[in-house]
Amino acid sequence: MLLAACGQEKQTNEIRFAITQAPLNLDPRYATDAASERVNRLIYQRLVEFDTTSKPTPSLATWRKISPIQYRFTLNNDIALFHHGKPLTSEDVKATYESLLALKDSPHAAEFRNINDINIVNQQTLDFKLTIADTHFPEKLIIGVLPKDLIEQQHDFTHKPVGNGLFEFVFWERELTLKRLSDGQVLMLAEVKDPTVRVLKLMRGETDLLQGDLPPELVKYLQKQPDLQVKTTQGTNFSYLGLNMQDLILKQLNVRQALAHAIDRKAIVNQVMVRDTRLAAVILPPEHYAGNAELKHIEYNPVLSKQLLQSAGIELPLKLIYKTSTDAQRVRLATILQAQMAQAGIALEIRSLDWGTFFAEVKQGNFQLYGLTWVGIETPEIYSKVFGSQFMPPNGFNRGRYIDAELDALLLKEDWPAVTARIHQQLPYIPLWYEGQVAVMQKNITDYAPQSDGNWDDLATIKRSATIRHDAH
Repeated sequence: MLLAACGQEKQTNEIRFAITQAPLNLDPRYATDAASERVNRLIYQRLVEFDTTSKPTPSLATWRKISPIQYRFTLNNDIALFHHGKPLTSEDVKATYESLLALKDSPHAAEFRNINDINIVNQQTLDFKLTIADTHFPEKLIIGVLPKDLIEQQHDFTHKPVGNGLFEFVFWERELTLKRLSDGQVLMLAEVKDPTVRVLKLMRGETDLLQGDLPPELVKYLQKQPDLQVKTTQGTNFSYLGLNMQDLILKQLNVRQALAHAIDRKAIVNQVMVRDTRLAAVILPPEHYAGNAELKHIEYNPVLSKQLLQSAGIELPLKLIYKTSTDAQRVRLATILQAQMAQAGIALEIRSLDWGTFFAEVKQGNFQLYGLTWVGIETPEIYSKVFGSQFMPPNGFNRGRYIDAELDALLLKEDWPAVTARIHQQLPYIPLWYEGQVAVMQKNITDYAPQSDGNWDDLATIKRSATIRHDAH
């Protein structure tokens, strides 16, 4: 592969970030895709954040439990103004969550239906009253707070967000432009789907930063370039194969087990994924406080896969349709899965769709199999949202329409070892790996590093140290 870069001077106030997928929705009440979530963390602030052990910690507010069904939140004294100039008060918090509850099409709304009432105590304090006790309620309050006046005006937060975070929205057409309020630093995020094109733009000085979604051979190539720096870290984002549990074939446990044994995860991680990628058994990694290190990884065994399919009365080859995005790395992974599964008597038909169409198909349940990654997951409540029978879209993320009374009962008890063991045994999805995180940037970019969940929070501190000259390589 030849990657040529022409010589040019680069001196600009802008820092350009080439991203794989553009955000779909900058209204935090609707956003579920990774890019939207990551940008929203920059534009908005939330009541609660999480520490390094994934335990909830105060952000905009502190809280205390008044009773099992009542929590009092007190806003900090030093909260920044909203970007349109108004102060953030308890009225805005109340308006944000009440508007969320009123939205019938928000994927987050179901999570807050336990809220019975929200009462204002004063401009800095408000009480959430619940229908039933919930010891995990504070850690759910991670929706970016919106200004009450704009909510009442039905402002278009999707395309013109107004928050009170470290970055202010400037413009969004072909590129998303943000401005850092502390120093006026301009940040431009441009969608560049093809990884080779992203790398070319970096080497030509047309962009300053890339993160994630790069094949390992490109990462190795970039590590040899004197004008660039490559940083990697172990990741926690969970990649998996989603299954339509209403499909008559996939409803059979033997078939799901056959699919799981038909994938050589170790070979893919070693040969195709970036450094620091590791095998996964369930959504949350073993070091998480609700992790389960006792679960064993599913071994590659195509002979067993065929036997399981035959025991289910399946005529080989079993034909299945796998949907993915048009991202080059995702298509490459799909092709590898197709070749591996063929050895197990499974004929995988790949359908790659543009990101918006693909994600809409997934949310609508229009698939047999698909591949995605859960990003930035902090709390074990994810298991209820993804597998609880009451959390089917649009009320949650149970996109596979999985129904299991035994799992529902375990979820109510919050017995996380038993929950994860049941999921691992029943395979309502096929676990793959936790992707390693990689960021590549110009040599003069400082104060930025990839995070384990792939967030872009270091854009709050990123700097350009000096002018850089890009010469032909």
